[in-house]
Amino acid sequence: MSIFDPGNRPFDENGLARHIEQALAVQAPVSSRQNMTYRVIKKLFDPQLVDADNIPEQPCLFIGNHSLFALDGMIIGPVMLHELGRFLRPLGDRFLWNSGTEKRLLDTGAVIGDPQVGSALMEHGEDLLVFPGGAHEATKTAAQKYSLQWKERYGFVRLAAQHGYNILPFALIGPDEFYGHLLEGEDLPATTLGKLLTKLGLLSEDTRADMLPPIPVGALGSLLPKPQRCYLQFGEPVNTSEHAGKKLSKKQLQSIRNQVSGQIEKMLAELLLLREQNRGKDGLLRRLLTL
Repeated sequence: MSIFDPGNRPFDENGLARHIEQALAVQAPVSSRQNMTYRVIKKLFDPQLVDADNIPEQPCLFIGNHSLFALDGMIIGPVMLHELGRFLRPLGDRFLWNSGTEKRLLDTGAVIGDPQVGSALMEHGEDLLVFPGGAHEATKTAAQKYSLQWKERYGFVRLAAQHGYNILPFALIGPDEFYGHLLEGEDLPATTLGKLLTKLGLLSEDTRADMLPPIPVGALGSLLPKPQRCYLQFGEPVNTSEHAGKKLSKKQLQSIRNQVSGQIEKMLAELLLLREQNRGKDGLLRRLLTL
């Protein structure tokens, strides 16, 4: 039985309590498969860490820009674990969770994006990973790459402040360009393909066009991701200890969120410039496969 109601209503309390218990029991993965995954990621995308010494020893709530198709997870998780010894616990959108996906997602460290789950992990001293843009950023258009689509979301600020957690802003470039956009998702419903998908019942008239992902095209026109070199930069921690246990006003929420988003946007610009300066380090094969 699923612990998530497909109707997007709240989780059953018993199911959520069980999920929290299982989440707290998850340990950082140590296996030959995990090591192999890291080596493949390192070889293909050559992720570069910038300002990693900004990360405090204390557990943090890591907040950053979300990449197309949420492919940032396959870069951030292995790199953070193997190079920095930090096991991040991503809070995933609720629509991802059901009885069939729960164990597999938990094994990777992911948990349901629910305040009760986040609070339990913070009380346990875990590092959390949240993308406030959620699915909106994971389905963005080519024109929106490396931009924040946070709307009016302040949940991560409330969660951090409740526990006096450090918020650690970070920026990642690379994954937004693993795939080109053959067709933007927002344009799909009006196309012949979109009409066929609607006729087959795979799309409906109620489907939000802004939530549809683009039709991707990868390396050499295939579905394989382009081996774009990745850069991951960490900002200055935003300390919320003075707000621990307090209810923040809208102005306070906005102030803290703006500190975080401002750092991320600044780092994104810096990383894009840094990548251009380092273009000459790319080998011929990487250049060809990332066209």
